Amino acid sequence: MQKSTFRIEKMDCPSEEQLIRMKIGNFPSVHQLVFDISGRKLEVFHSGELDLIRSELNKLSLQSALIKSEEVSGPFSITKETEKRVLWAVLLINFSFFLIEMATGIISKSMGLVADSLDMLADAVVYGLALMAVGRSMSTKKAVAKVAGIAQIILSLIGFTEVIRRFFGFEALPDFKMMIIVSFFALIANALCLYLLQKSNSTEAHIKASMIFTSNDIIINTGVICAGLAVLWSGSVIPDLIIGGIVFLIVLNGAIRILKL
Repeated sequence: MQKSTFRIEKMDCPSEEQLIRMKIGNFPSVHQLVFDISGRKLEVFHSGELDLIRSELNKLSLQSALIKSEEVSGPFSITKETEKRVLWAVLLINFSFFLIEMATGIISKSMGLVADSLDMLADAVVYGLALMAVGRSMSTKKAVAKVAGIAQIILSLIGFTEVIRRFFGFEALPDFKMMIIVSFFALIANALCLYLLQKSNSTEAHIKASMIFTSNDIIINTGVICAGLAVLWSGSVIPDLIIGGIVFLIVLNGAIRILKL
């Protein structure tokens, strides 16, 4: 058994982790992947095929470099059922708020809420791909990732185009009360997701990465709340358009990363 350690320069969020898992995680020679996202390192426990692993990682264009490869012995850890339950819980929470924020965003004419709903959808996709990593074929996972990525790109571009149109047009003010209330509950939902992830006491990299992802979502929720308050105080639609445009770009970037598969 070999342990090969790689430096992945562009691995800084769960999206890159899932790209790597889906690229090499199903190789018969790969027994375990250990991620250190903050340190941008990947440990691959495998039996042979090092050149193939290096080649596939290079195809992701994440600036991968082999640090060292050494002989090691097992045993290796496996994904716990409790971790699967946590991932299912945060997936359902995020997808539910995608539906809620999309509906209320359209009703309230808030691009901030619509954009945040797509961010919730992007999170649900990441959690779903993490769950699909167990017991599914590579072709199935790639097909789901491709459809999800294309859908998010289309929705993000439509949303960003609408932001530009509203910026140069004369639009009614969004319902700042609905913006603030719905974003506040979305913030609570993300805080609950973060609590569930922390409560799992998992040392697995994908759980730790999900904590970082969810923490960033809380920041976005806070941004939409602040935009709602700014709409109230300024009497202008601009704050809502700014936060909407920023979040649409974040979702677009995540979707492009998924399509790199």
